[in-house]
Order: sequence, then C-alpha cells, then structure tokens
Amino acid sequence: MPLSRSPLKGPPVSQRRRIPRLFAPLLLVVAAGATSVATTPAAAEPAERARPLSQVIPAPASVLEGGPSYALTDRTRIRVDDDSREARRIGSYLADILRPSTGFELPVTEWDAKDGIRLRLGSRDASLGDEGYRLESGRHGVTITARKPAGLFHGVQTLRQLLPASVEKDTRQRGPWTVAGGTIEDAPRYGYRGAMLDVSRHFFSVDKVKTYIDQMALYKVNKLHLHLSDDQGWRIAIDSWPRLATYGGSTQVGGGPGGYYTKADYREILRYAASRHLEVVPEIDLPGHTNAALASYAELNCDGVAPPLYTGTDVGFSSLCVPKDITYEFVDDVVREIAAMTPGKYIHIGGDEAHSTPHKDYVAFMDKAQAIVGKYGKTVMGWHQLTGGNPVRGAVVQYWGLDKTSDTEKAQVADAARKGTKLVLSPADRAYLDMKYNKSTPLGLAWAGYVEVERSYDWNPGTYLQGAPAESVLGVEAPLWSETLWTSDQVEFMAFPRLPGIAELGWSPAVTHDWDTYKVRLAAQGPRMSALGIDYYRSPQVPWPAE
Repeated sequence: MPLSRSPLKGPPVSQRRRIPRLFAPLLLVVAAGATSVATTPAAAEPAERARPLSQVIPAPASVLEGGPSYALTDRTRIRVDDDSREARRIGSYLADILRPSTGFELPVTEWDAKDGIRLRLGSRDASLGDEGYRLESGRHGVTITARKPAGLFHGVQTLRQLLPASVEKDTRQRGPWTVAGGTIEDAPRYGYRGAMLDVSRHFFSVDKVKTYIDQMALYKVNKLHLHLSDDQGWRIAIDSWPRLATYGGSTQVGGGPGGYYTKADYREILRYAASRHLEVVPEIDLPGHTNAALASYAELNCDGVAPPLYTGTDVGFSSLCVPKDITYEFVDDVVREIAAMTPGKYIHIGGDEAHSTPHKDYVAFMDKAQAIVGKYGKTVMGWHQLTGGNPVRGAVVQYWGLDKTSDTEKAQVADAARKGTKLVLSPADRAYLDMKYNKSTPLGLAWAGYVEVERSYDWNPGTYLQGAPAESVLGVEAPLWSETLWTSDQVEFMAFPRLPGIAELGWSPAVTHDWDTYKVRLAAQGPRMSALGIDYYRSPQVPWPAE
C-alpha cells in the first residue's frame, strides 16, 4: 500500500535515503581513495564554503554572484504569503527536507521575520513564465519569487542544491548551512522536460515510482511518461476489460508475478506527481506491442485465438486486428477510462515497431485511434513512426531515432514538423537511459550503441533534427526501458548521472551548454546523490570527489 503523507510532504526516509545495495563494491572502490574515515554521521560533513550560485543543475539562465551569504540557524523561519495556500504547501515540503539534517525547527509561518527563507507567489515579471523563479540571497535571508507554484517549487530545488549535500540526509549533520550571496533569475528553455519509466517489461510498485518522481523533481523534470502496456504486461486496471490487468498483468520479462496499478494506485501516482509539479503522460502502445492484451481477450485477434502470455524481449511480432470493429471498441474504452482519470493533456498511443501490421492497416488504425483520443479531450502523443501516417492537427511525436537512422526517416519527421507537428526529442543513442555506458556495464542493452555521460549530454535539441524548425521542438525526454531492470537501485544506476544532463538540455539556455564546465558541476552532485541513497554510476569521464 502507498505510504500515507501530506500532499507536499517530502519523501519518506525509506524512499529518499536508502543505503545503496547494488554495485556496493563500486562504492567501496571509490571510498578507498579517501584519506580518512568518519566515525559518526555528524563528523562526515566538513565545514565548507558556500557553493557558487552557478554550480547547480540545470544551469540557471542568469546568475549575479556577490554580496554577503546567508546561513540557516535555529532561528530561521520559512515565511509564506498569508493568502497563498500553494506557497505554504511548498514551504512545508522544504521544511520536511531540511529539518532532519539541520535539526532546526524551521516553522512555516505567515508572520513577517527578519531572518529566514521567504517564498513569494504572484510576481508580475512575465519573463518568469509559469515555471521560472527569482532567488535572492543576502545577509538576512533567501527570497524565492515566482509567478506560479511550479516556479516556486523549482526555485526550492535550486535552494536545496545551494546547501551542502549533507542537507539531504535523514540524521543530524554538522553545518554550517550557508547559501552564497547573489541573485538567480531562471526560466526553462523548453516546456516539456520528461522522463519515461517502462513499468511493462518489469513492474514497479507505486512507492518505487514515487521514489523516481522525487529524484526527477530535484532536476526540474516536469513530465513523467508511464509506459503502461506492452507484450510482457498490461499495468493499468480497465473496468470494462478487467482481464487486461488481472491476466495480462500477471507476468513480466523472465517470468515472475508482474503486477498492475488499480485505479486507486494510478490516482495516487497522479496525486504524488502533481505535488512535485510533474504531469503524468500515460502510454498505451498500439497497434503493436500488444501481446498482453491479445492474450487476455481472444476476440482482439484476427483468428479469434488468444496467444500465450509472453516473457521474452523480442519486439514487432504482435498486432491488434485492424479490420475488426471490436478493436475500436476496445481502444475507445481504454482511452475513455484513462482520460477520465488523467488531468494532464496528453495520452500517448505508441505506434512504434508495428512490424506485424501492414502499412495500410497501420495508417487506418492510427487515424481512428487519434480520433478517439481527441474525442475524449486529450492531445495525441506517439512515437515518431506516427509521421508515416497522418498526424492529426496538434499531435506530438516523440523522435527516438539514432544518428545513423536513415535520411528518409529523418526527413519524414522533419517534414511533419514543418507542417505543424510538434516534437519531443529522445534520440536513443543520446537519451535512452537503458543503453549501456560501455561494454562492461552489467545492466542495460546496447542496440543503439554505448552511451557514456558526455555523449548523453553533448547535443543540442534545437538543431538536432536537420530540417525541423527550432520552434517545433517542445522539449526532451529520457526514456528508461526495463528489460534488464527490476529494482530501484538498478533504475538509479542507469538513470544517474545521465538524467540530470538531459534535464539540463531541456531547461538551460543553449549558451550555457559546455561539457567541460558541466562535468565539474555534475561531479559536485555526487555527494548529494549519495546522501539521497542514489546508486549512481561513477563515470570515469567525470571528476568525482572522494566520498
């Protein structure tokens, strides 16, 4: 069962500060380089200078450094505007994170205070948009100002990164808790900054999804794409087709019990994501990647015979029966029920690797599926193969091609973009978090090649797809497919440290993009990720400090 907590309470200790288990030998190797071993948690955090305001991820749009710093003390209060319920919720979230490590009470109050952290909503600065913020730090406190709650929340993530990494721990730590003086003015380059979690190949519990949400939020990711159906498992309860979940969700890659989200589970994920200002994008992959559905209901097959459940990793062998009317009754029911639960604007209908569906049938099916999504008031998302058909007006396609993808296929996507189709970029040989870092990586796949941290970071979404107008790019997304992953530690090892780089590509101005400076900022995130219990990959390309 999901853990009970207030809507914007920080993640429970069991979720955000786990002791890494997988790859523990790697941690020991890194630790062996340290010159001393701390004997108590309080001694583990040496006094350190306030970190520069520019040393955060994603890189801020504008930084003016200088002036006196501010140090949190036992007198610090978190001040919110008296008419702002959202600011109070965000203030409570911040206090919940800071209290265990600092030992300070940090009351969230509407009373004016000369010393403290002030969260202000309602700025009239249009340049901040819906997600931007201004952070001002000086002798008497830190003030974060935003037009909308999402901006205030993102500003809080920046404040977290400006404090010592040990602030993330769940036991009392030694300070000082100092924030450098100066001003940050920040707003995102792109409005879509996503990460996808494949819960179909291997099922991840509600609490595991929440853990990933909290990790995403630290780096200002604002979309959680959930891949809810595939050949190996159907993961969302549909009342009108109950066997999809109870039977189609009963296994996963390699066998095992699988699992699925009840509607209450799904709503809890939606609630938790919203409390971190993330929008959930549900995906039902169609017309291929559908063996779990075909196995659950024989009538969805052209021959009326249900295939067995599938636990392998092949792709492209399954297809809904395009000529049958019941196929569209099925799609209508599924989309209707998911749309009714999902407050976000998008429903992703897949469309990739439909190798068993003749092209003419594929186009006919996707035309009807898109119309159904529109019928229920949602915007269509699909993988970029949708551009081989007829993307509806307003559709968004997710490009996952490689550098070596054929020029013809790239041109097809670029042509659709010139005609108004919007793009989310997820090139597999750059942004797929399940690709191995190198040939020695014990997890992941390598069909798109090896993707080290520099390669994952070093590309420009605005110019990546030749022929596609820069304004057609909504943003970026980092998909994480789970054929080889089934624990949170494994997810973390593949996602970190690459996910922060993709997040920066989505947030930061292109002029800030520079590997040599980024790798230094990324190295400084190592102690923070360790404090959060994130079992990250110690890439040799990054000058990690000894921990």
